[in-house]
Amino acid sequence: MKNIFLLFFFFFSLLSFGQANPGYAVVDAKMAAIPAKATTSTQAIANYINANFKTETDKIRAVFYWTTSNISYDVANMFTVNFNETEQEQIAKTLRTKKGVCIHYAVVFNELSQKTGIQSYIIEGYTKQNGKISDLAHAWIAAKVDKKWYIFDPTWGSGYVNNGKFSKKLNNYYFKAAPSTIIASHIPFDYLWQLSNYPISNNEFYEGKIQINKTKKYFDFENEITKFKALSEADKLFASAERIEKNGLKNAMILERYEGKKQQLTYLRQNTNIEKLNTIVNEMNLAVVLLNDFIYYRNNKFKPALSDAEISSMIETPKEKLLNCQNNIYRLGSVGSQNTSNLESIKKSIGVALAQAEEHSLFVKKYLSKSKIVRKTMFSKVTWFGVPLN
Repeated sequence: MKNIFLLFFFFFSLLSFGQANPGYAVVDAKMAAIPAKATTSTQAIANYINANFKTETDKIRAVFYWTTSNISYDVANMFTVNFNETEQEQIAKTLRTKKGVCIHYAVVFNELSQKTGIQSYIIEGYTKQNGKISDLAHAWIAAKVDKKWYIFDPTWGSGYVNNGKFSKKLNNYYFKAAPSTIIASHIPFDYLWQLSNYPISNNEFYEGKIQINKTKKYFDFENEITKFKALSEADKLFASAERIEKNGLKNAMILERYEGKKQQLTYLRQNTNIEKLNTIVNEMNLAVVLLNDFIYYRNNKFKPALSDAEISSMIETPKEKLLNCQNNIYRLGSVGSQNTSNLESIKKSIGVALAQAEEHSLFVKKYLSKSKIVRKTMFSKVTWFGVPLN
């Protein structure tokens, strides 16, 4: 199945960059002195941070400083991002090359934040600068520091691009930014991550109407985030897609992300259904083995002798398993077009096996209702059911 991904990019004005805050000087200096051997993995960097800083504010500052100071924007490859890489592969490559685009800044920042004990999430959205909407998506971070949510953009905080060249310059405006302030330039696709009780629509973002409007329905984003965390991956995708659609499919980036969520949901559900199908096949295989055991025993004229209850159980157990398989497989959702023929074949196999099990079950019931003398006359050779599926 083809996966839909967004290209994350940034471009912003030379005039938007602030000066370093002297209040962070101690943390910054300590992070500037981190030994090279402590930067080979996010775990090593996090260990250094945890060993040197105690407060959440200091730790998140250390994360921000290290990420913005050590990763350079990869201008040459801004349009050739390998979206087939896993998050861990993205992180490993970024740490090795010290280059990346916004998604690479974001995944490194997010993992460092979480490894230092701070709750954080990668936000996907789009931006506006100097009144102009960017036509390329962006990624940044939401983190809860000292029980309060803030926004961090390590990409925009690391420097700027001018005439196709990246210049590194720390910008503290994008460190611990208030959600109500950053909404002027950064809007998430999913309004949950606006971190606002009165989130704005995409139309309002376009029009610059970012002021809090308490005439809107109150949105308890804290409670919604808590509920979101408890959802399965499939339910998270479904809920996020609903919010994206509700906030207005204003541009191609939003529509692409919405369609991407739906495709991911379909893909995830199909994978889940395939896992369920494999479980059903395993159960069917076991039932077929038990059915063949019974057929062997029947062909041997029920020798060695077993109690009536044991004989009945020998056929009823595989029959019940096959009934369960049949019920489950017909409740199964889509497994993808490439697996449709296999699904139909398995349904047919279960049906044939179940029919044979029911036939043997009727024989046993009839057999057990007869006297011992009559029972001896009831046997005739029957064929095995075939072989289990691999």
